[in-house]
Amino acid sequence: MTISGVALLAICTLLGGFLGDLLGSALGVKANVGGVGIAMLLLIAARLWLTRRGLMTAGVKFGVEFWGALYIPIVVAMAAQQNVLVAARSGPLVVIAGVAAVLVCFATVALISRIGKKGETMDEIEAKARARTPSAGEPTV
Repeated sequence: MTISGVALLAICTLLGGFLGDLLGSALGVKANVGGVGIAMLLLIAARLWLTRRGLMTAGVKFGVEFWGALYIPIVVAMAAQQNVLVAARSGPLVVIAGVAAVLVCFATVALISRIGKKGETMDEIEAKARARTPSAGEPTV
């Protein structure tokens, strides 16, 4: 069944590359646009689909995780390097768009952290636990 996990990863990678090429053609770019990202989203969706239907066996899971741990970071790094080189040659608009995307992400994280519920720190949780448990020699009520 490990082969099934590797096959799932291969199908997602090939389909992602094909869809990335189609997207690049639709945008008028002579490059694969987001093929690795599309492949990752397909792999995540496939894993969720298999898990929800009870079809994610240990062998399939092992095959996907093993090759995902080795293969996908390398492909992402290669694709990122290629995309940066192509983008740098394309002009300043791409750099401005990249900086804007990073700033939007930073602002979103800051907004979520302000809106989100403040949780207790581990020190606060431990202090409450110590306050609830009597120390040695104290009478319990």
